Amino acid sequence: MSTKTEPVNAAPEAADPEAAQEIRESTAFKVITWLSVGMAVAALGIFVGRELRSRYKFKRRTPYDFYSHAGERQIGEFGVGI
Repeated sequence: MSTKTEPVNAAPEAADPEAAQEIRESTAFKVITWLSVGMAVAALGIFVGRELRSRYKFKRRTPYDFYSHAGERQIGEFGVGI
């Protein structure tokens, strides 16, 4: 074991600023890419889920669903009062 300590180069960017800039840009592009992919997957999931739910509800409709205002609750008369 040696008692001599060697300085650790904690910032390799200082040696080559162009390489450090490329690494930062590459990292930024990767982050932006993954965020975009994640948002696209989420949007696709929402769209597919909505479509599946609407098809599910359509297949399980009852004869009463064909009548006007089926399932809607009546709100009070408009403008009644003093």
